[in-house]
Amino acid sequence: MRLAMLGGGGFRTPLVYGALLQDHHERRVDEVWLHDVDEGRLAAIARVLREMAAGHEDAPVVHASTDLDTALEGADFVFSAIRVGGLEGRTADERVALDLGLLGQETTGPGGLSYGLRTVPVALHVARRVAEVAPDAWVINFTNPAGMITEAMQSVLGDRVVGICDSPIGLGRRAAATLGIDPAETVVDYVGLNHLGWLRGVRHGGRDVLPDLLADDALLSSMEEGQLFGLDWLRTLGTIPNEYLYYYYFTRDAVRSITGSGQTRGEYLLDQQRTFYAGLNGNDSGTGALAEWDRVRMERNATYMKEARDADEERDEADVQGGGYEGVALAIMAAISRGKPAELILNVRNGGTVPGLPDDAVVEVPCTVDAGGPQPHEVSPLVGHPLGLVQQVKAVERLVIEASVTGSERRAVEAFALHPLVDSVTVARELLAGYRARIPAVDAVFTRRH
Repeated sequence: MRLAMLGGGGFRTPLVYGALLQDHHERRVDEVWLHDVDEGRLAAIARVLREMAAGHEDAPVVHASTDLDTALEGADFVFSAIRVGGLEGRTADERVALDLGLLGQETTGPGGLSYGLRTVPVALHVARRVAEVAPDAWVINFTNPAGMITEAMQSVLGDRVVGICDSPIGLGRRAAATLGIDPAETVVDYVGLNHLGWLRGVRHGGRDVLPDLLADDALLSSMEEGQLFGLDWLRTLGTIPNEYLYYYYFTRDAVRSITGSGQTRGEYLLDQQRTFYAGLNGNDSGTGALAEWDRVRMERNATYMKEARDADEERDEADVQGGGYEGVALAIMAAISRGKPAELILNVRNGGTVPGLPDDAVVEVPCTVDAGGPQPHEVSPLVGHPLGLVQQVKAVERLVIEASVTGSERRAVEAFALHPLVDSVTVARELLAGYRARIPAVDAVFTRRH
């Protein structure tokens, strides 16, 4: 099989290739095409993959190209992990919001809307090229904001686009492991949008064991979400929220922590990756690329969501060591290509699964994946504040898609103004102006001809 990886010069690409090296089934990926608009990043990551492949006689052959159609043509699967505007764009996403006293975060809040505005047009272009040169391919989307981008691409390719995120799957796995039960023997009740969902139940042995976890001080406090949200708040909710809901429930705390650190997550990663890529491209020895990538990866993972933890609090070692989304991607590919069913939490078309949301909206829910693709499980309805929050954020996401497609400044301002983490129409206008001034790809959405 042939896999095209868009954003193939990205730092996480080796995670996927490493997982492919462990896949020894007959129907497996034997050819990987990396696509990126940055030749230097492609060359650096290709070096890492060559070192990973050493000693593997049947390692997938790796090709690299800056031409999109060349990478896509004949692909069975397309893995999309692009970052329009690069990490420079991410730092602006964060800083424009922070300068206005708002949350500055990559996917949650106004930064995520800016990211979506400039990414939707590119994602739609990719979808159209897939339809033209690889019409039978399945697209596995990890490009953020994952739910919004998946929904936009589905308008071209339908249900052959699946959005993935390792966060909800990791949450369910941690809950089971904390209770001392095998995650493979549990059925989780999880529902929401990407980076906006709740674990509402964990069924094992015929009953829901989540109340046992919520009632046990020692167990709950040992879990990362217990440390993040606090035991009292989790018991108040009666659920365990996705970690990104920290930004909604503890907004001021997050803004204060990010502002006080002197450096945003995007600025940290920009400095780190500039050093990493420059070092690899400047080193002609031909060795050591994999070791350096792994060192930087561990450092990067250890500082994930640093603003939500106390200064002396470290991430759980299993979370630092663990990968995540690469395993989800391979499970989807195995289920579709081999008919090997998998139970995963994915971003898929709603189709009535979550009452109160449009049928064509993308939601994040448990699914069974087989040769026909993902089939969402039935879930109990959202009620109360989760339903209201999900409806409001989904309405905002759809306004962003409309603004990106039409170039409507009015719809963009409306999207910013209606987001729960933006507190003024005046500020919404300032956000759009700030992003247009700082990020050329955002400004291009409103200046190009439609």
